[in-house]
Amino acid sequence: MDIPSNSTILCAGGLILLWWLYGLVKDRQNNPNRLPLPPGPKGYPIIGSLFDFPIQKSWLVYDKWFKIYGDMIYFEVLGQPFLVLGSVKRTYDLFERRSSNYSDRPRLPMVNEMMRWEYILTFLPYGGWWRRQRRVFHDYFHPNIVHNYHNIQLNTTRAFLRRLLKSPDDFVLHIRHAFASTIIKVAYGITIEEENDPLATNAEISLEGLTEAGNPGSFLVDLFPIIKYVPDWFPGAGWKRKAARWRHFNKLLREGGWGQVKDRMKAGTAEPCIATAIIGKTLDEGTPDSAEEELVGRDVCVVALLGGADTTVSTVQSFFMAMCLYPEAQKKAQAELDNVLGGRLPEFNDRPNLPYINAMVKESMRWQLVLPLGVAHMCTNEDEYDGYYIPKGTIVIGNGWTILHDPEVFENPHTYNPDRYLKDGKIDPTVRDPSVASFGFGRRICPGRFLSDNSLFSIIAHVLAVYDIRPGLDKDGKEIEVKPEMTSGLLSYPERFACRITPRTKNAEDLINNSGLLMD
Repeated sequence: MDIPSNSTILCAGGLILLWWLYGLVKDRQNNPNRLPLPPGPKGYPIIGSLFDFPIQKSWLVYDKWFKIYGDMIYFEVLGQPFLVLGSVKRTYDLFERRSSNYSDRPRLPMVNEMMRWEYILTFLPYGGWWRRQRRVFHDYFHPNIVHNYHNIQLNTTRAFLRRLLKSPDDFVLHIRHAFASTIIKVAYGITIEEENDPLATNAEISLEGLTEAGNPGSFLVDLFPIIKYVPDWFPGAGWKRKAARWRHFNKLLREGGWGQVKDRMKAGTAEPCIATAIIGKTLDEGTPDSAEEELVGRDVCVVALLGGADTTVSTVQSFFMAMCLYPEAQKKAQAELDNVLGGRLPEFNDRPNLPYINAMVKESMRWQLVLPLGVAHMCTNEDEYDGYYIPKGTIVIGNGWTILHDPEVFENPHTYNPDRYLKDGKIDPTVRDPSVASFGFGRRICPGRFLSDNSLFSIIAHVLAVYDIRPGLDKDGKEIEVKPEMTSGLLSYPERFACRITPRTKNAEDLINNSGLLMD
């Protein structure tokens, strides 16, 4: 947590005391049945569980709390109520069955106001504007449409193979480039630079900010909103300078790609893409709402870029880590690929014949979750659930990490084991699919999940068809231990690790070098 100086906190103390007293009175009025609050750490008057509030890898802290309090934990921090859910039953009951009351987002001053992310689908309040963006996003990313992007995904994947051949030690940079290249081509019809592409860089820096600030309470301004008014020079206000930097790149991201497309359309050089389709549609219709529809389209492309350029990157990094740690899984996958492909590169129509690769896609999503806590929801109105009272404005979090590491569902959950999804050589539909928690919950589930799933399949199948992945070597030629450790934040990434990526055979190397561009 980025903590301001004591003087800043003291300035807000009196107001917080008044707010706390007001909250006590209001809660009594809104809870006429005097139902208890859900179980959880009790905390102290006024500050609540401030000293217990987890910031670093909070999903692991909550996982320990579930063992003490059960699969639903309630606590308060400075008068702000939190509810953390740790089972499929709880997330389904609230986010699905009571979605009208649990589909809003909390107002996070750092993200929404200081960094100005209030316009994107991810953080929009539940309501009319959110529905408009969601509808447009769905028009271009639903399951019956994403097949239109297969050739783009194959081209970027095969370019990724060639980049790996030239500089395998830079595999993380190449992974980032591959996913940025895919989504920027899909959204804007732009082929990005080999290095230091402005659009990709703006997206990466913007996501750095969201990763650091996206979980409620990551910055104290989320809990002390009044300190957003302190001047930048005030002691302890370094967080404001961070926000200003991220806000700058947010603006560049929002205007850059869309502006380039409009310029290219005027010049007659734009390639077909989501942006040209939306702009063309608004020009053709020429209705009073056309200007608003263009704004919706612009912001939808930003959401696609953020989701596609970096979030799946973490899953692919985790896949490379798993291949270093579990060579037997790698060998099984390669044997299946060799049997089906017969010495060629994979295509999407091979997918039904590659059950182990499909299981590997699922396990890669489950093993090290990209968004362990998803994006927080908010309870719009006070509620009564399972004999408990849930106050209005409660921040409600689904702990996807716990759900996908439940030992009663997944035997040895910390082990990477694609076989857990297979039965008689086919995907076992009775095994919990990671999608119940890996893409969010309820009406706020990630609408880009179908494109993401296709990209994961393409990367995993192509890489294992032509490469062997092993732990890196130290200066003495000994393998460097790979530890499955992850970073903290809204998005979680593998900590840096070394691996060797080498072509499996001379024929595999030839396939990499001769993989040409596929045309639409």
